[in-house]
Amino acid sequence: MSTDLLTRLAELEDRVRAAIEGRESVDPGFADPRRALYLTPADARRVLDTPVEPVPRSRPAEEPGGRLGALAKRFGLDEVEVDFLLVAVAPDVDARFEALYGYLNDDITRRRPTVGLALRLCGLDQAGTGRFRVRPLVAGGLLEVVDPGAPALSRTLRVPDRVVAHLLGDDSPDTGLDVRTAVGEPGPFAERLRSAVAAGPVHIRDTTGEAHRVAVEALGTAVVVPPAALTEAVVVAAVREARLRDGGVVVGPLDAPPEGLRALLEHDVPLVFHSGLHWDAGWSPRTVLSLPLSPSGSANPWAEAITAATGEPADPEVVAAVGAYRVGSAQVEQITSVAARHAALDGRPLGLDHVQAGVRATNGSGLRRLARRITPTVTWDDLVLPEATRAQLAELAQRARLRDRVLGDWGMRPGGGRGRGVVALFAGESGTGKTMSAEVVAADLGMDLYVVDLATVVDKYLGETEKNLDRIFTEAERVQGVLLFDEADAVFGKRSKISDARDRYANLESAYLLSRLESFGGVAVLTTNLRSNVDDAFTRRLDVVAEFALPDARQREALWDRCLGAAMPRADDIDLTGCARRFELAGGSIRACAISAAYAAAADDRPVAMADLVAAVRQEYRKLGRLVDGDEFDPA
Repeated sequence: MSTDLLTRLAELEDRVRAAIEGRESVDPGFADPRRALYLTPADARRVLDTPVEPVPRSRPAEEPGGRLGALAKRFGLDEVEVDFLLVAVAPDVDARFEALYGYLNDDITRRRPTVGLALRLCGLDQAGTGRFRVRPLVAGGLLEVVDPGAPALSRTLRVPDRVVAHLLGDDSPDTGLDVRTAVGEPGPFAERLRSAVAAGPVHIRDTTGEAHRVAVEALGTAVVVPPAALTEAVVVAAVREARLRDGGVVVGPLDAPPEGLRALLEHDVPLVFHSGLHWDAGWSPRTVLSLPLSPSGSANPWAEAITAATGEPADPEVVAAVGAYRVGSAQVEQITSVAARHAALDGRPLGLDHVQAGVRATNGSGLRRLARRITPTVTWDDLVLPEATRAQLAELAQRARLRDRVLGDWGMRPGGGRGRGVVALFAGESGTGKTMSAEVVAADLGMDLYVVDLATVVDKYLGETEKNLDRIFTEAERVQGVLLFDEADAVFGKRSKISDARDRYANLESAYLLSRLESFGGVAVLTTNLRSNVDDAFTRRLDVVAEFALPDARQREALWDRCLGAAMPRADDIDLTGCARRFELAGGSIRACAISAAYAAAADDRPVAMADLVAAVRQEYRKLGRLVDGDEFDPA
């Protein structure tokens, strides 16, 4: 227990003793053991006739030391407010004060100090404004008024258990508070943030997930509060904990102003907010400085994190292949930790597949509420495409890996609010492999594919489509994934001449998309059946445009062979070369035919025959609305 606290309590005991002696001198019946249980009319008249005088102070004001002094400094308390706190905390530290306060309150059941008693013990006039000196203590969470409905001077004062524990040397935080302490030396951005926080609240624009770590580095000790938990009660507890520890409060990620935001901003405590969005000045009556997060960590955090997680030097090929991931050092440590556990389960050195599994495991779930998540199961070997198209897909994957070097280190995309995203357009007829190619690119980058459902994006109400798209783009920048807009001309179509209000708002929607697509920082793929339907302004902002043509006879034969698979039993009369030459189908249609033929053969428990393939093609032709010529479908 703090020596200073015991010394101050001893002085308080002397003042209580003086108050009791003074009461005995004017109240002959005060020594009666049952005196606190009743009050006669004569006693009431004597109390009314006796002027109330404050107890004289026994010592001059001085700067206290120890924990009590540090608390007073951090909460900005003056000497009178410290005395109020001392009077209120005495019964929690020394049980004798319970009986003493019961006598002084004229009610043995009221064993805590009232406002009136605290005023007397602090040497203040009860008729003056001293009663309002408790307000800073209540606002700071150091004092509670137990019965606010009672008359002002009869209200009971209580010190929260957390404050009592702190004064007695226990630093365990309140249940539910996430208190974090910085480890190691802060980086350059954290040092800059520390200077900014000293002047007022700061907001960090962050898309890497590093804001929590950097904010804790800058504050030294921080109470981290999720926005959903920021109620007014939590604000009081968090601010009190931050002041007790001489730290600050971190809130984020913010997408909208939480319930207790304004209450939090009323407190003079170091505050750091963070989100992937710009700070909205309308959220706060105070000025909040918004800074983009630019942590300068290790030149090669992946190599260091892999070595730290496994105890072995990192494979250079693995380190070279992770350039597509836009993550901070904290996320790198999480990913490599998960990857190391996967490698230990497999009983082999950490490889790229382990890192990719770690990336998927640490991805946030925000985008999964807005798009359908696909874990890729196909590779480059599964694609049957012209060499030119394959080269364009390889260029897309290469751009995703090298964008930080080219656009960042080499400064090839300066100014204009342009992001470091990579956007591609896949144009071609239905079934030519556009979606499958996007899945292959995602697999090559070690990412998941997120397919946007345009039915949930396009809204009949004005402005809602833009809001939905903004949420998708924002969440896509926070996860390691490839964003796929299938049939993208529904939202990226050409602008038209304005003939009515609907055309005007449709053009506004396209203009917004043009701006948002240019500032996008992730990897996105747009697919369309008709490239001419896509606005030329969108085309200028595309990094890669891949054309998907209908396969020729050689490619169709390869597609038939891939779709039938190596495990499917085949009859001797199957002629894949003849199928490829006679039937001009896209890859999607060939796959549908192979599946139909497989079901027909499985129903008869036999291998797939040529007749099954021809019958499946005839059915597919009818489905596509194409002319069915009887001679063309002769199995012979």
